[in-house]
Amino acid sequence: MRHDPTTRRRFLSIMAAGAGAAALQRGTAARAAAADLAWLTWETNGKPQYIAPFEKATGAQVKLSYLTSDDAQFALLKAGARADYDVVNPSINGAWRYIEGRTLKPLDLAKLPGRSLMYAAFKSTDRVSGKDGQTYAVPYLWGLNPIVYRADKFSGEPDYGTLFDAKYKGQLAMRDYALEALAVAGLYVGIPRERVFAMSDSELAEAKKALVAQKPLLRTYWQSIGDLTNLFATGEVMCAFSWRVPYDVLGDKLKMGMAKPKAGIIGWCDCAALPAGLPDDRAELAYKFIDYLLGADFATEIAMLGNYATSSGIIRDKLSPEKREQIFIDDLAITDNLLWPVAPPNYAAWLKIWNEVKAS
Repeated sequence: MRHDPTTRRRFLSIMAAGAGAAALQRGTAARAAAADLAWLTWETNGKPQYIAPFEKATGAQVKLSYLTSDDAQFALLKAGARADYDVVNPSINGAWRYIEGRTLKPLDLAKLPGRSLMYAAFKSTDRVSGKDGQTYAVPYLWGLNPIVYRADKFSGEPDYGTLFDAKYKGQLAMRDYALEALAVAGLYVGIPRERVFAMSDSELAEAKKALVAQKPLLRTYWQSIGDLTNLFATGEVMCAFSWRVPYDVLGDKLKMGMAKPKAGIIGWCDCAALPAGLPDDRAELAYKFIDYLLGADFATEIAMLGNYATSSGIIRDKLSPEKREQIFIDDLAITDNLLWPVAPPNYAAWLKIWNEVKAS
């Protein structure tokens, strides 16, 4: 993947004359009441340049904290860390855990006008709603988790079976995340995609057996995408279940590939939410920030620099066909075809199995 700074500057200048500039004008009055906002999110979502327009518009400083997994974030909030953050980042696949665990604050959707331009697949999802009918989170960023590989080391495109192939011992990596790891193993052993996030005990046992056999073949279970990218760069990893980051970062230096397995492409969707108990005086700025994540400025920055798409179509028609294809919004039917993870009701059993795999 190549980044053309001239093209990016030209695009940003166009956007600055439109919705982005209007947002900055609306934020002028807010500068007098500058404050800090603490955002817990992924390092790929919260780079300083992505939030600079918000800081300029409001005078607020966004304090970034990076999480290592959705499981870790949930445990953190359950343990009482809610007061440390103004906006948190539950994944759509396990939002129900946060809602049932009473870790999130119900949202006043009238304070989020940016929802009006969200793609229907995200705006209408019931995965962010509680049994009380209230909405607790807003999808804002999405994509797919591919197999990233050194294309110069493979004669064909890898699939999930490659991640379990002894031929590549010591050159493989898996993400340290129970939900996706067990799902990938399930797809590998032949569990139908419609059941892979609702496996029976016997199917989970099959997936566990495959993961235990896989463990000696792995270079690592990765948590930081930066660490995985470095392992690709040094030649220590040749193939991994990954995010797209190594493909983009190393594409100018190495021949990288990004495979979308036919057994099922696992999608992801990050949500923005308010932690339970957030005071009203803090919530006002937090609502503005969540709406910013649905707006043109954030969508522009993260599309041009990070190669990710937001859940809003606000800038889609202003992007080049090449960029729309690059961030998977050229054909929005892909949102219907992705395998969207769903943390099952017995997810505690999945976590137990995963810990047993890593300890084997």
